[in-house]
Amino acid sequence: MGKLDGKVAFITGAARGQGRAHAVRLAADGADVIALDICRDIESMDYPNASPDDLEETVKLVEKEGGRIVARQADVRDGDAVEQVVADGLAEFGRLDIVIANAGVIRLNVGGDRRQTFRDIVDVNLIGVWNTVEASTAALIDGGRGGSIVITSSSSGIRATGTDRAGGQAYAAAKRGLVGLMQVLANELAQYSIRVNTIHPTGVATGMVMNEAMGAMFEANDPVLAQMQNALPIQILMPEDIANAVAFLVSEEAKFITGTAWPLDAGFAVR
Repeated sequence: MGKLDGKVAFITGAARGQGRAHAVRLAADGADVIALDICRDIESMDYPNASPDDLEETVKLVEKEGGRIVARQADVRDGDAVEQVVADGLAEFGRLDIVIANAGVIRLNVGGDRRQTFRDIVDVNLIGVWNTVEASTAALIDGGRGGSIVITSSSSGIRATGTDRAGGQAYAAAKRGLVGLMQVLANELAQYSIRVNTIHPTGVATGMVMNEAMGAMFEANDPVLAQMQNALPIQILMPEDIANAVAFLVSEEAKFITGTAWPLDAGFAVR
């Protein structure tokens, strides 16, 4: 018997990286999955997003773990589209228990349209999370079983570093804004036994980090990246490291934990 047998998890940004790792780990624990990913690039960003093939690979990996999955391509900036994905999942599975608002983008490099870069990062990372929770809350409440919402923030949401680049400014602002949103939601939804928490990973080996644009910044010893060092001698985490922590947070073992901002950061926040 898995810890999450019979439960259903809605995960955004599920085609690769942390989102895929969450989907696979929760499926291994017995959950069925509603998976959403944009599966197309955003012009203002300097690296490629996941592809439809990536999302199909997530489907295969979830099914390999014995889980059922409804996978859809949608943009978290589009509230109507997110609502439709949730509706499709409810039509298939009949319930919703867990929401992992994970979709996000970043641009730390110079160049591009500063205003558009700032807007797109805030729209995906903050408004997209609000759209995700907004589309899911009624189903969690109506289920009458409580539930767990996990919002992916960042180490930057706890301790931001200095930069004149619009992307870094927007990323820190959005990720810190998620903490305020989490606290409001945790207070409001506690009456329904729905728990809400943010997680704050340091650098994780995903497509957001492991790409040509970020690689060029590392090669050039870019000062923005030089500020981002962990206290522990761990340069980067794996997606599965974060998924293991989230699996605990959404389980009954963490039924008393809500309203927290949980650093998963190898000591970044205390350095």
